[in-house]
Amino acid sequence: MKLWDILKLGLALMAYAAAACVGLAFVYAGTAKTIEQRNRADQEAALKEIFPGADGFEEITGTIESSDPAVGFENEWAVRRNGVLVGAALQAVGGSYGGPIKILVGVNAGGEIGRIKIMEHSDTPGLGANAADPSYYVNEERKLSFADQFDGKPVSDPFEPKDDVIAISAATITSRAVAVAVKAAGTAAETWLAEQGAEQ
Repeated sequence: MKLWDILKLGLALMAYAAAACVGLAFVYAGTAKTIEQRNRADQEAALKEIFPGADGFEEITGTIESSDPAVGFENEWAVRRNGVLVGAALQAVGGSYGGPIKILVGVNAGGEIGRIKIMEHSDTPGLGANAADPSYYVNEERKLSFADQFDGKPVSDPFEPKDDVIAISAATITSRAVAVAVKAAGTAAETWLAEQGAEQ
């Protein structure tokens, strides 16, 4: 192959690559707003799911700090009902078996976990992934899912799998990761709510 042929081929490839980049940029520009709106709608739906009686969620990200170095908070919201502060919602992120796990945690002013919702995880299907499955029961008799067992749980509890938290069978690491993240979120939110004089 002659040098000129190689140059022509290289130039053609560069032109195709540039056209593909421009095309992708247009697609991204056209869909970014839609994706952002969908993410916002999903987040709002999740907040209403963990605080069904609330009518206001004020973002306060950066206000509440985790005392556990293994758990961080991506987003935080003050939860209101009829204008009154009644709780806090935190999106906690911790390490789990398959990587980071994101959990939306609701905490009421009485120092109890309202509800939790696992937003993202990469844990093993059929094992750790059962933490996010509402049809997987850790207590068949009571039809209690893994996430449901945290409803109404006092923040002061130890949150220890196989003690006061029913662990997922063969997924102790995931069970512990969720318990640690929920405990950290609960403790931090309870402190913040007390400082704000939230109504119980």
